[in-house]
Amino acid sequence: MDTMKYKVIIVEDVKLELKGTEEIFRHEIPDAEVIGTAMTEQEFWPLMEKELPDLVLLDLGLGGSTTIGVDICRNIFRKYPGVHVLIFTGEILNEKLWVDVLDAGADGIILKTGELLTKTDVQAVMDGKKLVFNYPILEKIVERFRRSVLNEAKRQEAIISYDIDEYDERFLRHLALGYTKEMIANLKGMPFGVKSLEKRQNDLVGRLFPHNEGGSVNATRLVVRALELRILDIDNLEADEE
Repeated sequence: MDTMKYKVIIVEDVKLELKGTEEIFRHEIPDAEVIGTAMTEQEFWPLMEKELPDLVLLDLGLGGSTTIGVDICRNIFRKYPGVHVLIFTGEILNEKLWVDVLDAGADGIILKTGELLTKTDVQAVMDGKKLVFNYPILEKIVERFRRSVLNEAKRQEAIISYDIDEYDERFLRHLALGYTKEMIANLKGMPFGVKSLEKRQNDLVGRLFPHNEGGSVNATRLVVRALELRILDIDNLEADEE
């Protein structure tokens, strides 16, 4: 029994790559039927009105602009919520673009390197899977994930090693944000006066600079040390409610 084919529109502005992509569908992904191709945004929208596809295979860079693909993706999800969008792009280094297009609602991103477009990836999108990526982008994601996990582990180790409690962290974080001790003492839930905070600062200097031979360590140097040791997370430096 012949399975129902799903319908695909390909958006790609390089003629040779468009032909190549059509060939991949013809030979490798027989479950798909290419019902239209567009090389510009102007060609694309009339195709959508003529016959709604199940999947749009969308190149990000059209006519020299890298952001058009993101806009198209956002508009597809606004006007045609049931349509899947799989990005097929040569934008190998522009990671910000990947984030933008995922935020715009794309189901996945296939980079035009490595194994290219496979039946497995296209089928995964059609089955409703989100975040479908091919190997080159997965490698990058895993590397970033690895780094962030290791950094978090180092932070936890530092907090234990240097005996940092929640008030130490809050004190250091607000110093990093440019607060004076008077301002920190006035924070909601900070049960210390200025004198106690001065004592806490000296105590922290003793812990974070154990081999400091009588040299004075000011608040700035203390904060830099806390950042070096990852006691403070530079990506999450936000003030508490006052």
